[in-house]
Parts: sequence; structure tokens; C-alpha cells
Amino acid sequence: MNTQINVYLTFNGNAKEAMTFYRDVLGGELSVMKVSDTPGKDKASAENLDKVMHASLINGNLILFATDMIAEGKYNEGNGVTMNLNCPVGDINNYFDKLSSGGKVIHPVKEEFWGGTFGVLIDKFGKKWMLHAEKK
Repeated sequence: MNTQINVYLTFNGNAKEAMTFYRDVLGGELSVMKVSDTPGKDKASAENLDKVMHASLINGNLILFATDMIAEGKYNEGNGVTMNLNCPVGDINNYFDKLSSGGKVIHPVKEEFWGGTFGVLIDKFGKKWMLHAEKK
């Protein structure tokens, strides 16, 4: 697998509507996972159960991700874009350590319920990154 950066958009409760619109415009296959579809649903508030945990729109080389979940603070239009770095499992810790140096770790790198290894950080320039590695 080659390392690849994709856009990860954050919405204020309308990620499914937005991603459906983008699918209708750009084509491709849309996959939507709501909070109620995850193992953490029992810990979620009732208001969050219907929100989008993760959505992906894939059409060839076009890959767009989205969520309604805001990790810190409240939604502001300016904090709605994150870099999502898909990388080989052997590189994720190295990239994470270097990108988080001088920044802030939001979610340490660890294996997740969907089978991938995942971490989130804000770099020293204030840019948010999600790093993801799929096991083969």
C-alpha cells in the first residue's frame, strides 16, 4: 500500500445529507456508519446515536471521508477539514510521532474495532491529522 492523503470533512449533524449530495454529483459508492452501528453505542448520548461516525465516498481515485463527530470543542466551519493519512501499518507510528512532535495527541495510535490502526493529532501548526493503517 502506498501512503495517501484524503480529505476528511466534519459536519454539524448533516454529514449523511452532504455525502449523499456529493455522491449524486460525483458518483461512486457511499458507505455510512452511524454511531448506533458501533460498539461504543452504549456510551453515546441519545442525541449522538443517529449521527454519522464515519462515511466514505469512493469513485476510483476519488476518496472523500466525513463525520458528524467533533472530537474537541464545538463545531466551527473553520475546523471542518482534517487530513486523513492512509499508510502502511509499518509506517504509522513513525509518521504519528513525527507529526505530533511539538503538537498535541488527541487519540493515541491503537488498534480499533474495525480492524485498522488509528490515531489523531494536531500538529505544531494547528492542523488536524488522522492516521490510519489497515491490516492486510
